[in-house]
Amino acid sequence: APEASVSNGGDTEGGKELVELKVIWNKNKYDVKFCLDSTGAELKQKIHALTGLPPAMQKVMFKGLLPEEKTLREIKVTNGAKIMVVGSTINDVLAVNTPKEAAQQEVKAEENKKEPLCRQKQHRKVLDKGKPDDVMPSVKGVQERLPTVPLSGMYNKSGGKVRLTFKLEQDQLWIGTKERTEKLPMGSIKNVVSEPIEGHEDYHMMAFQLGPTEASYYWVYWVPTQYVDAIKDTVLGKWQYF
Repeated sequence: APEASVSNGGDTEGGKELVELKVIWNKNKYDVKFCLDSTGAELKQKIHALTGLPPAMQKVMFKGLLPEEKTLREIKVTNGAKIMVVGSTINDVLAVNTPKEAAQQEVKAEENKKEPLCRQKQHRKVLDKGKPDDVMPSVKGVQERLPTVPLSGMYNKSGGKVRLTFKLEQDQLWIGTKERTEKLPMGSIKNVVSEPIEGHEDYHMMAFQLGPTEASYYWVYWVPTQYVDAIKDTVLGKWQYF
């Protein structure tokens, strides 16, 4: 088969690496096993087979809009990843013209629960302790590369001291507290969220999403603003900045 020539490394036709996905469309959930080296466009074909929704009508979301030309491996899709599909079949559209808009509103609403994070109670608890005394200096308006030393002097959501070490050669993020160090493969971090801290805009609060839901966010407070982009790029890979 021609694909064999472009497969990367030891994948043989039969031994393709599969990843388990949860495809969610119109309140339906589909468990799908799919080849990691297939592209977004091929996934759309598969979704078409499942839902009857033509690829042209699908908006497929995984950490933003799914790029059609990239493979699932390239965009770091991991086992258990949730793939949201927004769109309506022709019949739905003919039956009533709003489902597509409604579905898009739903996605929007999910994305826009936009009370500033730093006003939410769980975060206030930590932020009200004030700036840690050994916080790293921040530099406004500059984007710096990650320092070679761990980022330290930050709090986690229980108000404990936390430091972040980026082990690029192992492709891991180490989150260290007094009690222990969690060694997370970068690929297991599904998203990174950050927001400036009100009144201290040169520092951010940042969350690493370790599981499928918001409950899995690992919050870190007082991240110097000059490292925020570098952290996101490092953890998520550059691909999602279209």
